[in-house]
Amino acid sequence: MPLRRSRSRPPRPPGRVPGAVLGPLAALAVAGAAFGYVAVVDPNEPGHYPACPLLSLTGLHCPGCGGLRSAHALAHGDPVGALRANALVAAGCAVAAALLAGRFAAAQRGGPAPGRGRPVLRRAHGLALGALVFAFTLVRNTPAGATLVP
Repeated sequence: MPLRRSRSRPPRPPGRVPGAVLGPLAALAVAGAAFGYVAVVDPNEPGHYPACPLLSLTGLHCPGCGGLRSAHALAHGDPVGALRANALVAAGCAVAAALLAGRFAAAQRGGPAPGRGRPVLRRAHGLALGALVFAFTLVRNTPAGATLVP
């Protein structure tokens, strides 16, 4: 009679970081460094960051206008100020933080291997995101969207 192999994972040695955690940790380190820089170097003071070329040339606000101010407000614990500066960036930061936290938690508990169990991004998702960014840009440049202008 052949022996049956157990499907359980071998125990992880104590103090060793699994490889699946390294990606989320690297993303967290990069995001933390970027937010740390924006928290220290205030985008509300002129001269620290370049002006938006689209705003300078056309007078229209791009989807990223106010994004640094939004990140600065988030870094200082002001979600309302972040939404006022750029609601799209504030929402994007919240979604990215949730996705990163979920990925990190799955990697910590020995979740699915890379490529398995992840949400599948399809072309429709990209098109929906593009339509959202386009609509946000369009609305914020009309009188009806005056509250969306930083």
